[in-house]
Order: sequence, then C-alpha cells, then structure tokens
Amino acid sequence: MMSKPDFLGGSGQDHFRPELQVESPEGELHLRFFIPSHQEFALLATGIREVIELSPDKITPIPNASPLLLGTLNLRGRVIWVADLGQFLGGTTALNTDRAEIPVIAIEEQDTIVGLAVEEIGGMHWLDVQHLMAPTNVPDTMAPFLRGEWLLDAHKKKCLRLLDQTTILRSARWAG
Repeated sequence: MMSKPDFLGGSGQDHFRPELQVESPEGELHLRFFIPSHQEFALLATGIREVIELSPDKITPIPNASPLLLGTLNLRGRVIWVADLGQFLGGTTALNTDRAEIPVIAIEEQDTIVGLAVEEIGGMHWLDVQHLMAPTNVPDTMAPFLRGEWLLDAHKKKCLRLLDQTTILRSARWAG
C-alpha cells in the first residue's frame, strides 16, 4: 500500500513557523529603469500597461513629427506613439536605436497610451513613497514630470527619481 505524501510536514501547522513567514513588502511596486544619460528613474507599476523589448524596425518613423518621437508601433492592434524618454525629459543624449532590442514602457491613463523608449530596464522593486524627498539639482525641463526622489547614495549623490506618468501623458510637449 502506498501512502500519500504529507505536504504539510505532518502537523499542518507550518504557517505558524516564523522561519517560513514572508515579510510583506513596504510601499508600492515600481519599475526602475535608466535613460541614456545613465540617470535612474521609477514609475508606479499600476500606471504601466506593459513593458516590451522590441526590434527597432518594429517602430515606424513618422515624417515631420516631433524629434522626441521615435515613431509608432502596433501594440496588440492599437497604434501608439513611442518617445525617447531621455530627450522628452530634456536630455541631450539620444537613445541608441542601433541595437537588437529597445525597451519600451507603455504607460496608460484612461484611453491614452504612450510608449517610452529607455536605455535599460532595472526591474520591479517595492519602494516606499513616504521616503520620497523633493527633487534636487533637477533641470527645468525635467522638474514638472517628477513626483520626488529617493537618495540611494549620499556620497556619490546618486538618487532614484520618481516620474509622474499622468503629467507625462498630458504634457503639451507632445505637440511640439
């Protein structure tokens, strides 16, 4: 006769063992990423429709469009604009599109979706917005799109800046 495996360790009381308890994360889930100037930013995960890595030839250039725009892409049957986020924020270093894949963060609010092309995705992290500080040493072109920053390394003056995706989506900068 074969016995059934005991997945509960016999007692059925494993959920009371402290070494098996998982701490609940503090804060909210954010996507961390870099723009070409090597600055690190974050976006709240709830405003992100999806993150895709795609070949540059999947982005269709649009003649006479704003220099901030790389073009359009078909996202599950919907055509969306794709912007170089670094240049949108006032950076002078253009995104290198001469590579196998470009990371694009599709942000959404109501019926508006925009793809933000970035240099590199850093991953998902739990960040506590209660520890946000007012942004420091921020160019005027970037300031309206920031909710704050977390200081990561005081000696190297390294910070992680939190972007406001609603302000980005509603910006008049897209019309230029």
